[in-house]
Amino acid sequence: GSASGDHDAWFVARKDMAGNVLYVVQGHSHPALLVDDLSAGQLSWISGERPHTHWVYGAKTRYRQADAACEIERIDAASCYIKFAEPQWAVTPGQSVVVYESRVCLGGGVIV
Repeated sequence: GSASGDHDAWFVARKDMAGNVLYVVQGHSHPALLVDDLSAGQLSWISGERPHTHWVYGAKTRYRQADAACEIERIDAASCYIKFAEPQWAVTPGQSVVVYESRVCLGGGVIV
């Protein structure tokens, strides 16, 4: 017989476009699918003002997910660096990160 993990789905963990390499892992809970932080560009802030750094916000990287506690550790006109309180599953370059303060959407950017 085979191990039960043999039937687990495969997921893309990372793409190395420069090296033309695709990293895949087996299983929804593989550690390579979890990240503690992200960088985002193409920022758009609804108020026109950048959020404060080192305040606790909520962020979403997937549709309908619960807000994930985070801090914006660095922000400038072009990009920001966000650190999560808990590891986040399958944060994907090219998708959006949206930042909230309580229930108020502050804006966000494209994950790089």
